[in-house]
Amino acid sequence: MGLSHLNKETVRPLIAIMIGVISVSTSAIMVKLIEADSGIIAFYRMLFSVLLMAPAFLIRNLHELKTIQKRDWLFSIIAGVFLAFHFILWFDSLRYTSVASSTVLVTLQPLFAIAGTFIFFKEPIYLKTVIAGLIAIIGSVLISWGDFKVGGLAFYGDLLALIACALVTGYMLFGQEVRKRVSLTTYTILVYTTSAVTLLFYNLIRGESFGHYSAMTWFWFLMLAIVPNLLGHNLFNWALKWVSANAISIAILFEPVGASILAYFVFKESLTATQVLGGIIVILGITLFVIDISKVKKIISKKLLITEKK
Repeated sequence: MGLSHLNKETVRPLIAIMIGVISVSTSAIMVKLIEADSGIIAFYRMLFSVLLMAPAFLIRNLHELKTIQKRDWLFSIIAGVFLAFHFILWFDSLRYTSVASSTVLVTLQPLFAIAGTFIFFKEPIYLKTVIAGLIAIIGSVLISWGDFKVGGLAFYGDLLALIACALVTGYMLFGQEVRKRVSLTTYTILVYTTSAVTLLFYNLIRGESFGHYSAMTWFWFLMLAIVPNLLGHNLFNWALKWVSANAISIAILFEPVGASILAYFVFKESLTATQVLGGIIVILGITLFVIDISKVKKIISKKLLITEKK
């Protein structure tokens, strides 16, 4: 009984989180393997995600569309547009800078979110957040400075990654309001569909080709929807039943680590000293932000009391 409880409460969620981190780490690698424009890659990622989710949505959640308020429709559409351009710019950034730099800079999203909630929702900013933000910014500057010395194109890629980070923050800020009233599956379908439609028109305006790709390219389009989108993020959502959102947030910080390791073996991308140092500093800053210090202090205090009693 105790062992099965332990497996359910700790082992299974941890395995799910590990697989989730590995899954999302493959995103940047797949994008670099696909020989197509960033807008096309993003379009098929969203389109295949919608098609794969559609059967479950139609069976279980279709009725929910009738109850969605106009404000939630509007916010979902805006979130979908933000997500579409996030993917375009992030995928573009991978053409100019390294996988390591791009993925690390995109992990700054929690700090962008704090700035957004302060500006738009007037939520207070605490000292811990300011310190964490300053640490992460120092790390970002180190990464960008290292890339700037390598070449102007790498620095340009870093800027694209930062803008992509700001866009995904906008997507999440609009989404958090809608998610209070709309189920995860319905919200995801609405946002992904809006994103796919936005990307469809974006590619039509640019005159991009929607076909004539190799079988391997179509395979990577599909895998990009299945592995990082549906498998990775769904595993995180499933694990939330047993672990805290903060634990998931910390786990996601290892995406740049996994992506960098994969990039080394797949593309032979080596890391500079400034990239490594800057990446470590960024991850430390974000970790400080997501960790609940008060809970950590309570745990330490309890362990000290137990030790003293012994």
